[in-house]
Amino acid sequence: MPLLRVHNLAMSLDGYVAGPHQGLEHPLGVGGERLHDWQFATPSFHGGEGRDGDTAGERGVDDGFVRRGETGIGATLMGRNMFGPVRGPWPDESWRGWWGPNPPFHHPVVVLTHHPRPALTMEGGTTFHFVDDPELALERAFEAADGRDVRLGGGARTVRLYLRAGRVDELHLVVVPVFLGAGERLFDDLDGGPTGFTCTELVSSPAVTHVQLVRTGQDG
Repeated sequence: MPLLRVHNLAMSLDGYVAGPHQGLEHPLGVGGERLHDWQFATPSFHGGEGRDGDTAGERGVDDGFVRRGETGIGATLMGRNMFGPVRGPWPDESWRGWWGPNPPFHHPVVVLTHHPRPALTMEGGTTFHFVDDPELALERAFEAADGRDVRLGGGARTVRLYLRAGRVDELHLVVVPVFLGAGERLFDDLDGGPTGFTCTELVSSPAVTHVQLVRTGQDG
């Protein structure tokens, strides 16, 4: 059965997955970029080639987790905060995502939003679909995935929504040794946190610690 999977969700030591004051100048919030330095340094994040100064093709623990996050995925489900900084009703349809004309997904993407708009087809096989109901959005994502798994992206509120509903099958957290002090916390308003998960991997690289959680039971 296809799964709903969260991958490479980076979290600070004080529990934040994004910094404060998210907006056009700070897509990840002020200081939030530090949560993803480990990922930016991997060859797979750059399509298999290292950045200037990196060793192209160098592989390690972090790179392996980045690659696993793309394996077997047929569609992505994300919240509106991940799609862009615009809040409330769309003033127009000029905002087309953070990623330019050829987004990195290359498959259907369902955006959960209170303000649906027509589907947006981009280069490289990515089409954004805007849906205003969580269950319908999940259904559309699995239909679009056509038998493959669905990757659940951010932001924190969207992940919490599906954790609270008991719909997340795999949760990969990346604990980054920094403090943000403010921003978007992952486990707020979850009555003590999600239950029904078992830790199947706990692996550290020189940069971060990877925690792989798999649903093995019902929420308590």
